[in-house]
Amino acid sequence: MKKLLIILLILPIYGWAQTNFEKAEKLFHSKKYNEAEVLFEGILKSSPSDIKTLEYLGEIAGHQKSWVKGAAYFKKLKTLKPNTADYFFKYGGCLAMRAVEVNRLKAFTMVGDMKEAFEKAIELNPKHVQARWALIEIYLQLPGILGGSESKAIAYSNELAQFSPVDGYLSRGRIEDYFKRYNLAEKNYRKAHEIGNSKVTFQKLYNLYLNKLKDPKKAGELKQKFESS
Repeated sequence: MKKLLIILLILPIYGWAQTNFEKAEKLFHSKKYNEAEVLFEGILKSSPSDIKTLEYLGEIAGHQKSWVKGAAYFKKLKTLKPNTADYFFKYGGCLAMRAVEVNRLKAFTMVGDMKEAFEKAIELNPKHVQARWALIEIYLQLPGILGGSESKAIAYSNELAQFSPVDGYLSRGRIEDYFKRYNLAEKNYRKAHEIGNSKVTFQKLYNLYLNKLKDPKKAGELKQKFESS
């Protein structure tokens, strides 16, 4: 009788949580992030370790550009689910976006945690594309005295090439572009576009022709060919 009474007391609470979770999900998918956040935060009060609720709140924080809040959610998620690569990647991503907003001295203090998060994502998922891209950017943009390294950026680009040739060529093109070696950047972006023939590969090569090589003729020919394909 006592067990039955407990079940009868719990069921309405469980039903309320499910109903609110479903409402919050619908609001999230409708991009009504503020409304969804209120409901998810209410659910989190009664279930502080609910994985899906934390994940949604982390995503909402990202959409709202609330990087500190997002980092806190994904930090908790990577603690609760230490074998999920994306939680480490998204934690590092929130830190990286926050670093863009703060002064350089503060940003540099965050680099170690960023690198550690992205490296852990790769350890857990050896084919994690985005984590390698993030590390390439870190090694490109950091001054050498603080750990910046073209050779390390190239090493991650080479790793990408092993399982994603398009990303391999795009990332190598990005490295050459960053150091203003535009002819080498063109070579790599062109190879990426030959393989991928996507909006992303087109845009990289098109922007290089138009803005870096100052060759509107090549840019126009590329655009015409891409739009007719």
